[in-house]
Amino acid sequence: MTSRAAFWRGFADCAPFILIVIPYSMMFGVVARDAGLDVFRTMSMSVLVIAGASQFTALTLLKEDAPVFVALLTALVVNLRMAIYSAALVPHLGHARLGVRALMAYLMVDQAFAVAVKRYESPPPLSPAARVAYYFGCMMLICPFWYGGTLAGAILGQAIPASLSIDFAVPVCFIALVAPGLRSLPHVVAALTSVAAMLVFSGLPWSLGLLVATLCAMVAGVQTELYMRRRADRKAAA
Repeated sequence: MTSRAAFWRGFADCAPFILIVIPYSMMFGVVARDAGLDVFRTMSMSVLVIAGASQFTALTLLKEDAPVFVALLTALVVNLRMAIYSAALVPHLGHARLGVRALMAYLMVDQAFAVAVKRYESPPPLSPAARVAYYFGCMMLICPFWYGGTLAGAILGQAIPASLSIDFAVPVCFIALVAPGLRSLPHVVAALTSVAAMLVFSGLPWSLGLLVATLCAMVAGVQTELYMRRRADRKAAA
């Protein structure tokens, strides 16, 4: 596959997510304006961060008068998944120039990562140049709609009828992203642990239950994987 064809394939493969990105980004624009941010600050946050989950988290905590360091720490923990995404993409995109990798890091979102990794791990394999082009094809569709949706929500948010709820986009988006990734027992254990821990610790102030649930899920997933490896080693030695 040529680089040009790979770019447009990535563009097409990410197209279904537009149905989620538009209401999701519009909702952030609405919520940001309701929290007291003007249009410039709302757009600055979306352009600089490009991470809906952490943006909503930080905004919610600041609205609750949480200390700034708590809001920043929680948003950072939410966004730590990007570091995991980056590590997973290194075998596929690590050959790119530093400037290109920096741009990839800035543009990275959940949807593009999920689509790109699935394609990279599926036959037929793409050439190094085609892998880079495919990634940018994914992102060139998502980012403009994210910016545009945020702007529309920030400007027109007050005109959206309350009956026209757009908050469905958040759970739908993450269900669509997480469900295909639950391909092994450690993944499932980590997901179930995070849900259970979030329910148990939901009463903690400043959404600290999110931090606790994240740590619990990480420990549960790692321990499950270690258990499976030890079990496999015992079977191999028997």
